[in-house]
This record gives sequence, C-alpha cells and structure tokens, in this order.
Amino acid sequence: MKKNIHPQYYDTTITCTCGNVVHTRATKKDIRVEICSKCHPFFTGKSRLVDTAGRVEKFERKYRRK
Repeated sequence: MKKNIHPQYYDTTITCTCGNVVHTRATKKDIRVEICSKCHPFFTGKSRLVDTAGRVEKFERKYRRK
C-alpha cells in the first residue's frame, strides 16, 4: 500500500438543529446538519412539508384540476 495517501480520521461530533448529537469518526472535526434521523419526516412518521420559496403553491397553481 502507498504511504501518506489516506486522510486523517478524527473523533467527530455531528450536531443537528433539533439538538440531536452523534459522536463518530470522520475526516472533518465538527459537522452541523439541518435535518437528521430524529427529526426527518420519513423516520418520525410525521408528514411535514419543507417548502422552499413557495414551490408547493406554485406547483398546485400550475397543475390545479379544473
């Protein structure tokens, strides 16, 4: 194997905006995420629309049944 080609691994803390904290190892020191398995609608079973700039309303207006 070639020497000095592998990245350095660090003990990492991944922090979500909901407050969930996960400790793991990665190539970055600290990672912040907006959504995790504790607050994501797929895993929680709660249906929640994350609307970005009115795209849901634009879609509904465009494809509204007449």
